[in-house]
Amino acid sequence: MHQVDEQDWAGLAAELDAQGCALTGPLLTAEQCGEVAAFYEQEALFRSTVDMARHNFGSGQYKYFQAPVPEVVARLRAAFYPRLLPIARDWAARLRKPAPWPDTLAEWLGMCHEAGQVRSTPILLRYRAGDWNALHRDLYGDLVFPLQVVIGLDVPGADYTGGEFLLVEQRPRAQSRGTAVSLPQGHGLIFTTRDRPLRSVRGWSTAPVRHGVSSVRSGLRHTLGLVFHDAS
Repeated sequence: MHQVDEQDWAGLAAELDAQGCALTGPLLTAEQCGEVAAFYEQEALFRSTVDMARHNFGSGQYKYFQAPVPEVVARLRAAFYPRLLPIARDWAARLRKPAPWPDTLAEWLGMCHEAGQVRSTPILLRYRAGDWNALHRDLYGDLVFPLQVVIGLDVPGADYTGGEFLLVEQRPRAQSRGTAVSLPQGHGLIFTTRDRPLRSVRGWSTAPVRHGVSSVRSGLRHTLGLVFHDAS
């Protein structure tokens, strides 16, 4: 997908190093965002629906796409993977951790499936007024890709208020740092799935990171979540 390739990847990598997250430029048009948000009513596209209040995850609802996922979702996922891969490998090298990720998403998902992680993980989320998402990490098995992407499908301040994307980073021997991001329609936020390297006086340390969503005050908020490992 050329919108992904046209991003300033050197700048995004630098922002990820500095902040643990990075906001892309436009990835989808307003019309495309509306089409993706409308998938929510097409039950045949999804393998499961999660009621967050029922599981004490917060309040609101999200759905996991059934494989094969819609073309626009598959294209975004496949386009992001090779761009995120060098960052993932660089982070692993800094932390002296294994970097098991092959050159293509198809190969990586094949590895996930061989390990028993066979369920698709791209998700579509819907929040109404009063809904929120508790801080968490999207870990679905032993094989984990360290970066993921969330794409805003509605216009903040117009279609909804509140609902900022939240990141909380646990810094070594220091207080945690919080980041709040308002997602522009059609833009993506790249962020760490589990942890990231953080420079310290002793070299590189592992900083665990959790993410969530603040309370939506009004309106309706949809986002598309791209996770690059499948689930067990």
